[in-house]
Order: sequence, then C-alpha cells, then structure tokens
Amino acid sequence: MRRFLAFDIETAKVLPEGVTDLLAHRPLGITCAAATAGDLPQPLVWHGKDPSGHPSPRMTCEEATRLVDDLTALGSQGYILVTWNGLGFDFDVLAEESGKTPECALLATAHVDMLFHVFCSLGHRVSLQKAAEGMRLGGKKAGVSGAVAPAMWAAGRFQEVLEYCTQDVHLALQLAEAGERSRQFAWVTQRGALRQMPLPDGWLTVRQARTLPVPDTSWMSEPQRRDDFLRWLPKVISP
Repeated sequence: MRRFLAFDIETAKVLPEGVTDLLAHRPLGITCAAATAGDLPQPLVWHGKDPSGHPSPRMTCEEATRLVDDLTALGSQGYILVTWNGLGFDFDVLAEESGKTPECALLATAHVDMLFHVFCSLGHRVSLQKAAEGMRLGGKKAGVSGAVAPAMWAAGRFQEVLEYCTQDVHLALQLAEAGERSRQFAWVTQRGALRQMPLPDGWLTVRQARTLPVPDTSWMSEPQRRDDFLRWLPKVISP
C-alpha cells in the first residue's frame, strides 16, 4: 500500500458564529499544522513560536515557508500527501501565508484530496464526519471543531488545538488506508442512509481525479463546480 501522509492545518482568524465560507474572510493565518503516517512513531506538528519558544498567535511567513519546504521534502521521501479538502482550503491558505504559491500548487495537484475525489465522482461534498461514520471509524474529536479552534488558540488552549489537529490527521489517515485496502468509500447521508462509492484504482490524486467524467447534477438546485476547488492555482500548473 502507498505510504500516505495525512496533513491538516488550523487557521488563526477568529470569526463570528455561523460563518460557512471561511475563505471570504481571508487572510486567515495559520496557528498550527500536523501530519502523520503509518510508519512515523508520532505525528509531526508545526506552529508559530515567540522568542521564548512558546506558541505564537499565528505562524509567520517564514514559518509557513518552512512548512512548505518540509512537506516538499517529505514528498521526496516517498510519502503521498493526503487530505480532506486540502485542495480547496489547506493548500490555498498555505500558499497565501507562505507566499509560495507555485510550490503549494505543485503539492496540491500531486496529492490525494479524498474530498475532491469524492466530489468529482458524486458531484457533491461529503463531510469528514459522515465519511468516518460510513467507514466505521472513530470520528472527529468531540467538543472541538475547526470553527472554534481559532478562539481556543487565541485563549491559550494550545495543547487542545494541537490534539484536535493531530486527531484529524489520524482520522484522515485511517480513512485513506481503509479506502485503499477495501477499494471502496462509504458515507452516511444526512438522512442516515449508508452509501458506497467504488475505488477501483484506490484514491486518485487531484490531477487524476480532475479527469473523471462529470457526474449528473441536474437534480441539484445549485451544484458546485470542480473549478471552484482549483481557482487559486496558477494557470501554468492547473491540472
């Protein structure tokens, strides 16, 4: 099986309750990031540091740049980066915070974004929690979410946010490996029904998923487009 390295970031900007389009409030900043793989003894974590070495409110441009460099180096070691919505969010934010848009675009198009693969196949999104339920995995950490994590970090609850971020990458890794082994993805719908999607070739990279036939979304009132995930990519790197 491929050596998946699950990756996730947590943003810094504290937003009002009910905000759904985080990218409309950018720049968002990055408080921390985490990655994990089956052959690593413990998760990798990144966060900004103040002069005393303690966590800072957000990562600087230089710190975000080092994160991009570290991910590139890990890819050169044979790891396949895997995310849930990394194409449409994590790498977009990381590109803005680091200023290394071409490098982030290359990472994004070469990596496996499971949500993007699912979207390209089905024509709609599936939440990570509903995917975890369908694949009979543990699910996300209770009491914490990406929406409240920025406020928790700002309040000095650094360890709780780091634990939340590492738990998310553990879940993403479990999901990636389970789908790769079974050649099948399953999720629970909003009505509680179990649905399944075959993965005959395992999870596809963003570049591969982009070439899948466009599914019929005529039953949807406002279907999202694939290009919505890709609009931040430089045209010379777009898949």
